[in-house]
Amino acid sequence: MTKEDIVEKIKSAFWTVNYDDYVPKKLDLLIDTIPSVFRRIAEEERDRVFLIFFNRKYTYKEIDLLSEAFAKTLIRDGLSKGDVVAIMLPNTPQFVIALLGVLKAGGVATPINPLYTSSEMLYQIKSSGAKYLVILDLFINKYREIEREAGLRKVYVTSISDALRFPLNILYRLKERPPSVEETDVIRRMFSEIRRFIKDPRRVDVKISPEDLALLMYTGGTTGVPKGAMILHRNVVANMQQVAAWHPPKPDGSRKGYIYAGVLPWFHIYGLVATLFTGIWTRSTIIVFPRWDLEQVLREIERKKIELLHGVPTIYTYIVNSPLAKKYNLRSLTAAISGAAPLPVEILRRFEELTGANLREGYGLTETSVVTHVNPVRGRYKPGSIGVPIPNTYAAIADPEKPILLPPGEIGEIVISGPQVFAGYHNMPEETEKAFFEFGGFKWFRTGDLGYMDEEGYFYVVDRKKDMIKYKGYSVYPREIEELLYKHEAVKEAAVVGLKDPEDVAGEIPVAFIVLKEGYENKISENDLLEYLKKHLASYKVPKRIVFVKELPKSAVGKILKRMIREKAKTKIVEGRIHIEYQ
Repeated sequence: MTKEDIVEKIKSAFWTVNYDDYVPKKLDLLIDTIPSVFRRIAEEERDRVFLIFFNRKYTYKEIDLLSEAFAKTLIRDGLSKGDVVAIMLPNTPQFVIALLGVLKAGGVATPINPLYTSSEMLYQIKSSGAKYLVILDLFINKYREIEREAGLRKVYVTSISDALRFPLNILYRLKERPPSVEETDVIRRMFSEIRRFIKDPRRVDVKISPEDLALLMYTGGTTGVPKGAMILHRNVVANMQQVAAWHPPKPDGSRKGYIYAGVLPWFHIYGLVATLFTGIWTRSTIIVFPRWDLEQVLREIERKKIELLHGVPTIYTYIVNSPLAKKYNLRSLTAAISGAAPLPVEILRRFEELTGANLREGYGLTETSVVTHVNPVRGRYKPGSIGVPIPNTYAAIADPEKPILLPPGEIGEIVISGPQVFAGYHNMPEETEKAFFEFGGFKWFRTGDLGYMDEEGYFYVVDRKKDMIKYKGYSVYPREIEELLYKHEAVKEAAVVGLKDPEDVAGEIPVAFIVLKEGYENKISENDLLEYLKKHLASYKVPKRIVFVKELPKSAVGKILKRMIREKAKTKIVEGRIHIEYQ
Protein backbone atom coordinates (compact mmCIF):
# COMPACT_ATOMS: atom_id res chain seq x y z
CA MET A 1 0.00 0.00 0.00
CA THR A 2 1.50 3.36 -1.06
CA LYS A 3 1.60 6.48 1.10
CA GLU A 4 -1.11 8.00 -1.09
CA ASP A 5 -3.32 4.92 -0.68
CA ILE A 6 -3.00 5.09 3.12
CA VAL A 7 -3.96 8.78 3.19
CA GLU A 8 -6.97 8.24 0.92
CA LYS A 9 -8.13 5.33 3.09
CA ILE A 10 -7.92 7.50 6.23
CA LYS A 11 -9.64 10.44 4.52
CA SER A 12 -12.57 8.17 3.61
CA ALA A 13 -13.20 7.46 7.32
CA PHE A 14 -13.89 3.88 6.22
CA TRP A 15 -14.46 2.78 9.83
CA THR A 16 -17.83 4.57 9.92
CA VAL A 17 -19.49 1.52 8.33
CA ASN A 18 -19.10 -0.11 11.75
CA TYR A 19 -21.07 2.60 13.59
CA ASP A 20 -24.33 1.72 15.33
CA ASP A 21 -27.22 2.72 13.09
CA TYR A 22 -28.18 5.63 15.36
CA VAL A 23 -24.71 7.26 15.15
CA PRO A 24 -24.24 9.81 12.31
CA LYS A 25 -21.27 9.17 10.02
CA LYS A 26 -20.45 12.85 10.33
CA LEU A 27 -21.77 15.56 12.65
CA ASP A 28 -22.60 19.13 11.71
CA LEU A 29 -20.76 20.37 14.79
CA LEU A 30 -21.89 23.47 16.64
CA ILE A 31 -18.88 25.72 17.25
CA ASP A 32 -19.60 27.60 20.45
CA THR A 33 -18.44 28.40 23.99
CA ILE A 34 -19.22 26.34 27.09
CA PRO A 35 -21.18 29.16 28.86
CA SER A 36 -23.29 29.80 25.75
CA VAL A 37 -24.20 26.11 25.49
CA PHE A 38 -25.02 25.82 29.18
CA ARG A 39 -27.13 29.00 29.33
CA ARG A 40 -29.23 27.89 26.37
CA ILE A 41 -29.84 24.43 27.82
CA ALA A 42 -30.53 25.83 31.30
CA GLU A 43 -33.19 28.09 29.80
CA GLU A 44 -34.80 25.24 27.86
CA GLU A 45 -34.57 22.74 30.76
CA ARG A 46 -34.90 25.18 33.66
CA ASP A 47 -36.88 22.82 35.93
CA ARG A 48 -35.11 19.58 35.00
CA VAL A 49 -32.98 18.11 37.79
CA PHE A 50 -29.33 18.49 36.82
CA LEU A 51 -27.45 17.28 39.92
CA ILE A 52 -28.43 15.06 42.85
CA PHE A 53 -26.04 15.30 45.78
CA PHE A 54 -27.14 13.13 48.71
CA ASN A 55 -30.47 14.70 49.86
CA ARG A 56 -30.26 17.81 47.65
CA LYS A 57 -31.49 18.24 44.09
CA TYR A 58 -30.27 21.09 41.86
CA THR A 59 -32.12 22.11 38.70
CA TYR A 60 -30.41 23.43 35.58
CA LYS A 61 -31.76 26.91 36.28
CA GLU A 62 -30.53 26.89 39.88
CA ILE A 63 -26.97 26.01 38.84
CA ASP A 64 -27.19 28.66 36.13
CA LEU A 65 -28.11 31.35 38.69
CA LEU A 66 -25.51 30.24 41.26
CA SER A 67 -22.71 30.12 38.69
CA GLU A 68 -23.77 33.53 37.37
CA ALA A 69 -23.48 34.93 40.90
CA PHE A 70 -20.02 33.40 41.30
CA ALA A 71 -18.92 34.90 37.97
CA LYS A 72 -19.97 38.32 39.29
CA THR A 73 -17.98 37.65 42.47
CA LEU A 74 -14.83 36.93 40.47
CA ILE A 75 -15.24 40.02 38.30
CA ARG A 76 -15.80 42.19 41.39
CA ASP A 77 -12.60 40.73 42.83
CA GLY A 78 -10.56 41.79 39.81
CA LEU A 79 -10.65 38.81 37.48
CA SER A 80 -9.84 39.80 33.90
CA LYS A 81 -10.47 37.76 30.79
CA GLY A 82 -7.88 34.97 30.57
CA ASP A 83 -7.01 34.92 34.29
CA VAL A 84 -6.58 31.40 35.67
CA VAL A 85 -8.64 30.07 38.59
CA ALA A 86 -7.57 26.87 40.35
CA ILE A 87 -10.38 24.59 41.60
CA MET A 88 -9.45 22.08 44.31
CA LEU A 89 -12.73 20.31 44.98
CA PRO A 90 -14.09 16.76 44.81
CA ASN A 91 -17.22 16.08 42.76
CA THR A 92 -19.75 18.43 44.32
CA PRO A 93 -22.31 21.00 43.13
CA GLN A 94 -19.75 23.64 44.14
CA PHE A 95 -17.32 22.25 41.56
CA VAL A 96 -19.89 22.83 38.81
CA ILE A 97 -20.85 26.27 40.13
CA ALA A 98 -17.20 27.33 40.35
CA LEU A 99 -16.26 25.93 36.95
CA LEU A 100 -19.18 27.51 35.08
CA GLY A 101 -18.71 30.75 37.01
CA VAL A 102 -15.05 30.96 36.01
CA LEU A 103 -15.88 30.32 32.34
CA LYS A 104 -18.78 32.80 32.31
CA ALA A 105 -16.44 35.46 33.71
CA GLY A 106 -14.00 34.82 30.87
CA GLY A 107 -11.51 33.03 33.07
CA VAL A 108 -9.59 29.79 32.59
CA ALA A 109 -10.13 26.89 35.00
CA THR A 110 -7.38 24.55 36.15
CA PRO A 111 -8.78 21.75 38.34
CA ILE A 112 -6.36 20.43 40.98
CA ASN A 113 -6.45 16.89 42.36
CA PRO A 114 -7.63 17.18 46.00
CA LEU A 115 -5.25 14.36 46.93
CA TYR A 116 -2.24 16.49 46.02
CA THR A 117 0.25 17.48 48.67
CA SER A 118 0.85 21.17 49.27
CA SER A 119 4.01 21.09 47.13
CA GLU A 120 2.16 19.45 44.20
CA MET A 121 -0.61 22.00 44.63
CA LEU A 122 1.93 24.85 44.57
CA TYR A 123 3.54 23.47 41.40
CA GLN A 124 0.24 23.59 39.50
CA ILE A 125 -0.68 27.04 40.83
CA LYS A 126 2.69 28.43 39.77
CA SER A 127 2.86 26.56 36.45
CA SER A 128 -0.65 27.63 35.42
CA GLY A 129 -0.26 31.19 36.69
CA ALA A 130 -3.44 30.89 38.78
CA LYS A 131 -4.50 34.06 40.60
CA TYR A 132 -7.56 32.65 42.38
CA LEU A 133 -8.39 29.41 44.16
CA VAL A 134 -11.64 27.62 45.07
CA ILE A 135 -10.97 25.03 47.76
CA LEU A 136 -12.80 22.70 50.13
CA ASP A 137 -12.40 23.57 53.80
CA LEU A 138 -10.99 20.08 54.46
CA PHE A 139 -7.93 21.05 52.38
CA ILE A 140 -7.39 24.56 53.73
CA ASN A 141 -4.34 23.55 55.74
CA LYS A 142 -2.59 22.52 52.52
CA TYR A 143 -3.13 26.04 51.25
CA ARG A 144 -1.88 27.58 54.48
CA GLU A 145 1.44 25.75 54.03
CA ILE A 146 2.03 27.52 50.71
CA GLU A 147 0.03 30.72 51.23
CA ARG A 148 2.98 33.10 50.94
CA GLU A 149 4.59 31.37 47.94
CA ALA A 150 1.27 31.01 46.08
CA GLY A 151 0.58 34.75 46.15
CA LEU A 152 -3.10 34.40 45.26
CA ARG A 153 -5.51 37.35 45.06
CA LYS A 154 -8.50 35.53 46.54
CA VAL A 155 -9.24 32.10 47.97
CA TYR A 156 -12.88 31.00 48.09
CA VAL A 157 -13.59 28.31 50.67
CA THR A 158 -16.60 26.00 50.68
CA SER A 159 -17.75 23.00 52.71
CA ILE A 160 -19.59 19.82 51.78
CA SER A 161 -22.33 21.00 54.14
CA ASP A 162 -22.91 24.09 51.95
CA ALA A 163 -24.42 21.79 49.31
CA LEU A 164 -26.68 19.78 51.66
CA ARG A 165 -30.12 20.33 53.07
CA PHE A 166 -31.11 20.08 56.72
CA PRO A 167 -30.49 17.83 58.63
CA LEU A 168 -27.59 16.36 56.64
CA ASN A 169 -25.72 19.68 56.63
CA ILE A 170 -25.70 19.71 60.44
CA LEU A 171 -24.92 15.99 60.75
CA TYR A 172 -22.01 16.37 58.34
CA ARG A 173 -20.41 19.13 60.43
CA LEU A 174 -20.86 17.14 63.61
CA LYS A 175 -19.34 13.99 62.12
CA GLU A 176 -16.48 15.36 59.99
CA ARG A 177 -15.63 18.42 62.10
CA PRO A 178 -14.08 20.38 59.23
CA PRO A 179 -11.41 22.92 60.23
CA SER A 180 -12.60 26.40 61.09
CA VAL A 181 -11.82 28.96 58.42
CA GLU A 182 -11.39 32.57 59.46
CA GLU A 183 -12.10 35.07 56.71
CA THR A 184 -9.39 37.55 55.76
CA ASP A 185 -8.86 40.02 52.91
CA VAL A 186 -7.81 37.03 50.78
CA ILE A 187 -9.80 34.09 52.21
CA ARG A 188 -13.55 34.34 51.70
CA ARG A 189 -16.52 32.00 52.11
CA MET A 190 -17.69 31.05 48.62
CA PHE A 191 -21.41 30.92 49.38
CA SER A 192 -21.37 34.11 51.44
CA GLU A 193 -20.00 35.90 48.39
CA ILE A 194 -22.49 34.22 46.04
CA ARG A 195 -25.42 35.34 48.20
CA ARG A 196 -24.44 38.99 47.59
CA PHE A 197 -25.25 38.60 43.89
CA ILE A 198 -27.86 35.84 43.74
CA LYS A 199 -30.79 38.26 43.29
CA ASP A 200 -29.02 40.46 40.76
CA PRO A 201 -30.92 39.76 37.49
CA ARG A 202 -28.21 41.10 35.16
CA ARG A 203 -26.26 38.58 33.09
CA VAL A 204 -22.48 38.62 33.07
CA ASP A 205 -21.57 40.00 29.66
CA VAL A 206 -17.98 39.01 28.86
CA LYS A 207 -17.20 38.44 25.19
CA ILE A 208 -15.85 34.89 24.85
CA SER A 209 -14.79 33.18 21.64
CA PRO A 210 -14.84 29.45 20.84
CA GLU A 211 -11.09 29.89 20.20
CA ASP A 212 -10.46 31.15 23.75
CA LEU A 213 -8.71 29.00 26.32
CA ALA A 214 -11.20 27.32 28.69
CA LEU A 215 -9.19 24.76 30.67
CA LEU A 216 -5.64 24.06 31.70
CA MET A 217 -5.79 20.34 32.40
CA TYR A 218 -2.62 18.91 33.88
CA THR A 219 -1.59 15.47 32.75
CA GLY A 220 -1.21 13.03 35.61
CA GLY A 221 2.58 13.08 35.58
CA THR A 222 2.74 9.32 34.96
CA THR A 223 5.60 9.90 32.52
CA GLY A 224 7.34 12.86 34.15
CA VAL A 225 6.59 16.43 35.23
CA PRO A 226 2.89 17.27 34.74
CA LYS A 227 2.18 19.43 31.70
CA GLY A 228 -0.72 21.83 31.29
CA ALA A 229 -2.81 20.89 28.24
CA MET A 230 -4.48 23.97 26.76
CA ILE A 231 -8.11 23.05 26.02
CA LEU A 232 -10.18 25.57 24.06
CA HIS A 233 -13.93 26.16 24.40
CA ARG A 234 -14.51 24.69 20.93
CA ASN A 235 -12.55 21.54 21.85
CA VAL A 236 -14.91 20.76 24.74
CA VAL A 237 -18.10 21.70 22.89
CA ALA A 238 -17.05 19.46 19.99
CA ASN A 239 -16.34 16.47 22.21
CA MET A 240 -19.66 16.93 24.08
CA GLN A 241 -21.43 16.42 20.77
CA GLN A 242 -19.21 13.58 19.62
CA VAL A 243 -19.62 11.57 22.84
CA ALA A 244 -23.37 12.27 23.02
CA ALA A 245 -23.78 10.91 19.48
CA TRP A 246 -22.49 7.54 20.74
CA HIS A 247 -25.14 7.22 23.48
CA PRO A 248 -27.77 4.60 22.66
CA PRO A 249 -31.36 5.86 22.41
CA LYS A 250 -33.60 5.37 25.42
CA PRO A 251 -36.51 2.89 25.14
CA ASP A 252 -38.79 5.73 23.94
CA GLY A 253 -36.27 6.63 21.22
CA SER A 254 -35.15 9.88 22.82
CA ARG A 255 -31.49 10.90 23.04
CA LYS A 256 -31.69 13.09 26.15
CA GLY A 257 -32.61 12.93 29.82
CA TYR A 258 -30.29 10.07 30.79
CA ILE A 259 -29.34 9.33 34.39
CA TYR A 260 -25.55 9.35 34.76
CA ALA A 261 -23.30 8.11 37.54
CA GLY A 262 -20.94 10.97 38.40
CA VAL A 263 -18.28 8.62 39.75
CA LEU A 264 -15.16 9.65 37.87
CA PRO A 265 -13.49 12.73 39.36
CA TRP A 266 -14.20 15.97 37.53
CA PHE A 267 -10.71 17.30 38.16
CA HIS A 268 -9.67 14.71 35.55
CA ILE A 269 -10.51 15.30 31.88
CA TYR A 270 -12.29 11.94 31.46
CA GLY A 271 -14.87 12.54 34.17
CA LEU A 272 -15.15 16.23 33.34
CA VAL A 273 -16.01 15.88 29.64
CA ALA A 274 -17.51 12.39 29.34
CA THR A 275 -19.79 12.76 32.35
CA LEU A 276 -20.27 16.40 33.35
CA PHE A 277 -20.11 18.25 30.02
CA THR A 278 -21.71 15.49 27.96
CA GLY A 279 -24.36 15.20 30.66
CA ILE A 280 -25.13 18.87 30.08
CA TRP A 281 -25.33 18.44 26.30
CA THR A 282 -27.77 15.51 26.68
CA ARG A 283 -29.84 17.41 29.29
CA SER A 284 -29.27 14.61 31.75
CA THR A 285 -29.37 14.14 35.51
CA ILE A 286 -26.07 13.34 37.21
CA ILE A 287 -25.90 11.47 40.53
CA VAL A 288 -22.86 13.09 42.17
CA PHE A 289 -20.39 10.97 44.14
CA PRO A 290 -17.75 13.02 45.99
CA ARG A 291 -15.53 9.97 46.45
CA TRP A 292 -15.40 6.32 45.45
CA ASP A 293 -17.53 4.18 47.76
CA LEU A 294 -18.40 0.84 46.16
CA GLU A 295 -21.54 0.09 48.15
CA GLN A 296 -22.86 3.64 47.81
CA VAL A 297 -22.42 3.46 44.03
CA LEU A 298 -24.14 0.08 43.81
CA ARG A 299 -26.97 1.25 46.06
CA GLU A 300 -27.54 4.42 44.03
CA ILE A 301 -27.54 2.51 40.73
CA GLU A 302 -30.46 0.52 42.12
CA ARG A 303 -32.28 3.44 43.81
CA LYS A 304 -31.84 6.10 41.14
CA LYS A 305 -32.07 3.70 38.17
CA ILE A 306 -28.76 4.92 36.78
CA GLU A 307 -28.47 4.21 33.05
CA LEU A 308 -24.97 5.29 31.99
CA LEU A 309 -21.68 4.66 33.74
CA HIS A 310 -18.28 5.94 32.68
CA GLY A 311 -15.47 4.24 34.55
CA VAL A 312 -11.97 2.86 34.47
CA PRO A 313 -10.89 -0.80 34.61
CA THR A 314 -10.25 -0.57 38.35
CA ILE A 315 -13.90 0.38 39.01
CA TYR A 316 -15.23 -2.51 36.95
CA THR A 317 -12.73 -4.86 38.61
CA TYR A 318 -13.94 -3.79 42.07
CA ILE A 319 -17.56 -4.33 41.06
CA VAL A 320 -17.19 -7.82 39.57
CA ASN A 321 -14.97 -9.03 42.41
CA SER A 322 -17.20 -7.75 45.23
CA PRO A 323 -19.86 -9.95 46.84
CA LEU A 324 -21.81 -6.72 47.40
CA ALA A 325 -22.62 -6.53 43.69
CA LYS A 326 -25.09 -9.40 43.97
CA LYS A 327 -27.01 -7.60 46.73
CA TYR A 328 -28.22 -4.88 44.36
CA ASN A 329 -30.21 -4.76 41.15
CA LEU A 330 -27.88 -3.22 38.56
CA ARG A 331 -30.10 -3.95 35.57
CA SER A 332 -31.04 -0.30 34.99
CA LEU A 333 -27.60 0.16 33.42
CA THR A 334 -27.88 0.12 29.64
CA ALA A 335 -24.31 1.03 28.72
CA ALA A 336 -20.95 1.45 30.42
CA ILE A 337 -17.74 2.82 28.96
CA SER A 338 -14.23 2.07 30.17
CA GLY A 339 -11.27 4.32 29.46
CA ALA A 340 -7.96 5.69 30.84
CA ALA A 341 -6.29 2.26 30.85
CA PRO A 342 -6.59 -1.12 29.05
CA LEU A 343 -9.74 -3.07 29.98
CA PRO A 344 -9.06 -6.76 30.60
CA VAL A 345 -11.39 -8.85 28.45
CA GLU A 346 -12.23 -11.13 31.39
CA ILE A 347 -13.43 -8.17 33.48
CA LEU A 348 -15.65 -7.03 30.60
CA ARG A 349 -17.22 -10.48 30.27
CA ARG A 350 -18.00 -10.75 33.98
CA PHE A 351 -19.44 -7.21 34.21
CA GLU A 352 -21.81 -7.79 31.31
CA GLU A 353 -22.90 -11.08 32.83
CA LEU A 354 -23.56 -9.37 36.17
CA THR A 355 -25.44 -6.28 34.92
CA GLY A 356 -26.80 -7.05 31.47
CA ALA A 357 -25.31 -3.74 30.28
CA ASN A 358 -22.99 -3.45 27.31
CA LEU A 359 -19.52 -2.54 28.58
CA ARG A 360 -17.39 -1.03 25.84
CA GLU A 361 -13.77 -0.01 25.84
CA GLY A 362 -12.96 3.47 24.58
CA TYR A 363 -9.90 5.63 24.29
CA GLY A 364 -8.82 9.22 24.67
CA LEU A 365 -6.29 11.49 26.32
CA THR A 366 -6.15 14.74 28.22
CA GLU A 367 -4.82 16.29 25.02
CA THR A 368 -7.87 15.19 23.01
CA SER A 369 -10.49 16.68 25.35
CA VAL A 370 -11.07 13.58 25.88
CA VAL A 371 -12.65 10.83 23.71
CA THR A 372 -11.37 9.77 20.27
CA HIS A 373 -12.36 6.08 19.96
CA VAL A 374 -15.12 3.83 21.29
CA ASN A 375 -16.41 0.40 20.37
CA PRO A 376 -19.98 0.36 18.99
CA VAL A 377 -22.37 -0.05 21.93
CA ARG A 378 -24.85 -2.30 20.15
CA GLY A 379 -22.95 -3.20 16.99
CA ARG A 380 -19.82 -5.19 16.38
CA TYR A 381 -17.51 -5.13 19.36
CA LYS A 382 -14.02 -6.56 19.15
CA PRO A 383 -12.70 -7.56 22.58
CA GLY A 384 -9.29 -6.05 23.23
CA SER A 385 -9.91 -3.21 20.78
CA ILE A 386 -10.38 0.45 21.75
CA GLY A 387 -12.92 0.66 18.95
CA VAL A 388 -13.22 3.00 15.98
CA PRO A 389 -12.74 6.78 15.73
CA ILE A 390 -15.86 8.70 16.75
CA PRO A 391 -17.58 11.08 14.29
CA ASN A 392 -15.44 13.89 12.83
CA THR A 393 -12.27 12.25 14.19
CA TYR A 394 -9.45 10.92 12.07
CA ALA A 395 -6.95 8.45 13.45
CA ALA A 396 -4.03 6.57 11.97
CA ILE A 397 -0.86 4.67 12.83
CA ALA A 398 2.39 6.56 12.31
CA ASP A 399 6.04 5.68 12.41
CA PRO A 400 7.12 6.57 15.99
CA GLU A 401 10.18 8.42 14.71
CA LYS A 402 9.21 9.67 11.23
CA PRO A 403 6.30 11.83 9.98
CA ILE A 404 4.72 9.09 7.86
CA LEU A 405 1.64 6.87 8.21
CA LEU A 406 1.72 3.07 8.27
CA PRO A 407 -0.72 0.61 6.62
CA PRO A 408 -3.27 -1.52 8.53
CA GLY A 409 -1.73 -4.32 10.56
CA GLU A 410 1.59 -2.60 11.27
CA ILE A 411 2.45 -1.54 14.81
CA GLY A 412 3.32 2.12 15.26
CA GLU A 413 2.20 5.18 17.21
CA ILE A 414 -1.50 6.08 17.34
CA VAL A 415 -2.03 9.61 16.00
CA ILE A 416 -5.17 11.75 16.09
CA SER A 417 -6.61 14.65 14.11
CA GLY A 418 -9.94 16.24 14.97
CA PRO A 419 -11.82 19.19 16.48
CA GLN A 420 -11.23 17.93 20.03
CA VAL A 421 -7.41 18.01 19.79
CA PHE A 422 -5.88 20.55 22.17
CA ALA A 423 -3.95 23.71 21.28
CA GLY A 424 -0.64 22.67 22.87
CA TYR A 425 1.19 22.56 26.21
CA HIS A 426 1.13 25.67 28.38
CA ASN A 427 4.47 27.51 28.27
CA MET A 428 6.16 24.45 26.69
CA PRO A 429 6.68 25.29 22.99
CA GLU A 430 9.28 22.56 22.45
CA GLU A 431 7.00 19.87 23.91
CA THR A 432 4.15 21.17 21.75
CA GLU A 433 6.27 21.06 18.61
CA LYS A 434 7.33 17.46 19.32
CA ALA A 435 3.69 16.42 19.82
CA PHE A 436 2.52 17.32 16.29
CA PHE A 437 3.44 16.67 12.67
CA GLU A 438 1.72 17.27 9.33
CA PHE A 439 1.14 14.61 6.72
CA GLY A 440 -1.39 14.04 3.95
CA GLY A 441 -3.23 17.29 4.63
CA PHE A 442 -3.79 16.53 8.33
CA LYS A 443 -2.18 17.91 11.47
CA TRP A 444 -1.52 14.83 13.60
CA PHE A 445 -1.12 14.63 17.37
CA ARG A 446 1.23 11.92 18.63
CA THR A 447 -0.43 10.07 21.52
CA GLY A 448 2.62 8.19 22.81
CA ASP A 449 0.64 4.94 22.56
CA LEU A 450 1.79 2.06 20.39
CA GLY A 451 -0.89 0.19 18.52
CA TYR A 452 -2.26 -0.91 15.18
CA MET A 453 -5.37 -0.58 13.04
CA ASP A 454 -7.00 -3.61 11.47
CA GLU A 455 -8.51 -3.79 7.99
CA GLU A 456 -11.95 -2.74 9.28
CA GLY A 457 -10.73 0.39 11.07
CA TYR A 458 -10.73 -0.94 14.63
CA PHE A 459 -7.75 0.23 16.65
CA TYR A 460 -5.76 -1.69 19.26
CA VAL A 461 -3.40 -0.33 21.90
CA VAL A 462 -0.37 -2.55 22.23
CA ASP A 463 1.20 -0.45 24.98
CA ARG A 464 2.49 2.94 26.00
CA LYS A 465 5.57 3.74 23.99
CA LYS A 466 7.39 4.26 27.28
CA ASP A 467 6.04 1.04 28.83
CA MET A 468 7.26 -1.29 26.09
CA ILE A 469 9.99 -3.58 27.41
CA LYS A 470 13.15 -4.28 25.40
CA TYR A 471 14.36 -7.74 26.43
CA LYS A 472 17.41 -9.04 24.58
CA GLY A 473 16.35 -7.01 21.55
CA TYR A 474 12.78 -8.35 21.61
CA SER A 475 9.82 -6.02 22.05
CA VAL A 476 7.69 -7.23 24.97
CA TYR A 477 4.27 -5.62 25.37
CA PRO A 478 3.04 -5.68 28.99
CA ARG A 479 -0.63 -5.56 28.04
CA GLU A 480 -0.46 -8.97 26.36
CA ILE A 481 0.89 -10.53 29.56
CA GLU A 482 -1.56 -8.64 31.78
CA GLU A 483 -4.54 -9.85 29.71
CA LEU A 484 -3.49 -13.44 30.37
CA LEU A 485 -2.98 -12.81 34.06
CA TYR A 486 -6.46 -11.30 34.43
CA LYS A 487 -7.92 -14.51 33.01
CA HIS A 488 -6.44 -16.49 35.89
CA GLU A 489 -8.99 -17.11 38.62
CA ALA A 490 -6.63 -15.99 41.42
CA VAL A 491 -5.57 -12.62 39.96
CA LYS A 492 -7.35 -9.45 41.05
CA GLU A 493 -4.93 -6.87 39.59
CA ALA A 494 -1.77 -7.13 37.50
CA ALA A 495 0.94 -4.80 36.24
CA VAL A 496 3.94 -5.84 34.17
CA VAL A 497 6.92 -3.50 34.00
CA GLY A 498 10.46 -3.58 32.68
CA LEU A 499 13.22 -3.44 35.29
CA LYS A 500 16.96 -3.22 34.84
CA ASP A 501 18.62 -6.58 34.29
CA PRO A 502 21.00 -6.96 37.28
CA GLU A 503 23.29 -9.09 35.14
CA ASP A 504 23.47 -6.38 32.43
CA VAL A 505 22.77 -8.92 29.71
CA ALA A 506 19.15 -8.42 28.64
CA GLY A 507 18.81 -4.67 29.10
CA GLU A 508 15.38 -4.88 30.75
CA ILE A 509 13.56 -7.85 32.23
CA PRO A 510 9.76 -8.21 32.43
CA VAL A 511 8.48 -8.48 36.01
CA ALA A 512 4.82 -8.96 37.01
CA PHE A 513 3.35 -7.38 40.15
CA ILE A 514 0.20 -9.15 41.27
CA VAL A 515 -2.63 -8.48 43.73
CA LEU A 516 -4.41 -11.74 44.50
CA LYS A 517 -8.12 -12.11 45.10
CA GLU A 518 -9.27 -12.67 48.65
CA GLY A 519 -8.82 -16.30 49.69
CA TYR A 520 -5.96 -17.05 47.30
CA GLU A 521 -3.09 -15.54 49.31
CA ASN A 522 -1.62 -18.85 50.44
CA LYS A 523 -2.94 -21.04 47.65
CA ILE A 524 -1.12 -19.66 44.61
CA SER A 525 2.65 -19.51 44.24
CA GLU A 526 4.91 -17.58 41.92
CA ASN A 527 5.73 -20.81 40.12
CA ASP A 528 2.02 -21.59 39.59
CA LEU A 529 1.53 -18.34 37.67
CA LEU A 530 4.78 -18.67 35.74
CA GLU A 531 3.81 -22.16 34.58
CA TYR A 532 0.41 -20.83 33.54
CA LEU A 533 2.03 -18.05 31.46
CA LYS A 534 4.55 -20.41 29.85
CA LYS A 535 1.65 -22.31 28.29
CA HIS A 536 0.50 -19.19 26.43
CA LEU A 537 3.58 -17.06 25.77
CA ALA A 538 6.85 -17.27 23.89
CA SER A 539 9.70 -17.77 26.34
CA TYR A 540 11.09 -14.24 25.97
CA LYS A 541 7.72 -12.76 26.99
CA VAL A 542 7.39 -14.72 30.25
CA PRO A 543 8.16 -12.53 33.29
CA LYS A 544 11.43 -13.36 35.00
CA ARG A 545 9.82 -12.89 38.41
CA ILE A 546 6.35 -12.46 39.86
CA VAL A 547 5.98 -10.26 42.92
CA PHE A 548 2.87 -10.49 45.12
CA VAL A 549 1.80 -7.15 46.63
CA LYS A 550 -1.17 -6.00 48.72
CA GLU A 551 -1.99 -3.12 46.39
CA LEU A 552 -0.72 -1.33 43.30
CA PRO A 553 -0.16 2.44 43.20
CA LYS A 554 -2.90 4.23 41.28
CA SER A 555 -3.76 7.70 40.03
CA ALA A 556 -6.88 9.54 41.13
CA VAL A 557 -8.92 7.90 38.36
CA GLY A 558 -7.68 4.41 39.14
CA LYS A 559 -4.97 4.10 36.49
CA ILE A 560 -2.13 1.86 37.68
CA LEU A 561 1.02 3.97 37.93
CA LYS A 562 3.79 1.87 36.43
CA ARG A 563 6.29 4.66 36.87
CA MET A 564 5.87 4.41 40.64
CA ILE A 565 6.24 0.63 40.52
CA ARG A 566 9.50 1.01 38.64
CA GLU A 567 10.72 3.59 41.16
CA LYS A 568 9.90 1.33 44.12
CA ALA A 569 11.39 -1.84 42.65
CA LYS A 570 15.08 -2.76 42.61
CA THR A 571 16.72 -5.82 41.06
CA LYS A 572 19.76 -7.74 42.22
CA ILE A 573 21.24 -11.23 42.10
CA VAL A 574 20.88 -13.34 45.25
CA GLU A 575 22.35 -16.87 45.20
CA GLY A 576 22.39 -16.91 41.43
CA ARG A 577 18.74 -15.85 41.05
CA ILE A 578 17.13 -12.51 40.23
CA HIS A 579 15.70 -10.96 43.38
CA ILE A 580 13.23 -8.07 43.47
CA GLU A 581 13.15 -5.58 46.34
CA TYR A 582 9.88 -3.65 46.43
CA GLN A 583 9.24 -0.92 48.99
